[in-house]
Amino acid sequence: MSWNWEVIFSSLPKLLEGTLLTLELVVISLLVGAVLSIPLALMRTSANPLIRGIPLGYTFFFRGTPLLVQLFLFYYGLAQFDAVRESIFWPYLREAYWCALIVFTLNTTAYTTEILRGAIQAVPNGEIEAAQSIGMSRALMFRRITLPLAYRIALPAYSNEIILMLKGSALASTITLLDLTGMARTIIARTYMPIEIFFAAGCIYLLLTFIFVQLYRLFERRMLRHQAARTSDASATS
Repeated sequence: MSWNWEVIFSSLPKLLEGTLLTLELVVISLLVGAVLSIPLALMRTSANPLIRGIPLGYTFFFRGTPLLVQLFLFYYGLAQFDAVRESIFWPYLREAYWCALIVFTLNTTAYTTEILRGAIQAVPNGEIEAAQSIGMSRALMFRRITLPLAYRIALPAYSNEIILMLKGSALASTITLLDLTGMARTIIARTYMPIEIFFAAGCIYLLLTFIFVQLYRLFERRMLRHQAARTSDASATS
């Protein structure tokens, strides 16, 4: 089998154009999802069954159903309701871009909520008791003690969510969006060379994953630099 490298190189501009849309969908959904997950994670750790149950139902649905099904339900399903078509949100909900962005955001919010919930529950009790002993209010304790420690605990697990979100974004092509995968399928329909084009798209996904991982490692190293300093001090004293 001989590879047609000319087709691969000539297709790169279009593939990079689709890559920009992929990055836009992934970055926006991750940022918004990280913000929305904070109150939901706090609700998940509440002692009140009703408050705890609302985000539990939400995370159960979005973590328990395939992302592809969620996209189809949102993009094709909502249009079946007259109330949706007559609402002020219809100009956005009829667009594939907004449907994909909303679904990706809701999906990553559900996973991030559970990651952060586990991290909050893993915060050492000694830290909480120390904050309570000096008279910290519950809100202040969450802001200065619980959430900062929880974020540091959640960092390793959250990196997996970033990679999964990047790979899951390929499903945006199923609702007509020309992201990286969608652009690759369009080029294949014109050139009839699926192996070369999907190979090029796969290499771009690998490159994006590598960049995300390296940037995240730098961020994680910065956030956990106090632990590294503490470890080095302990080894020096021993």
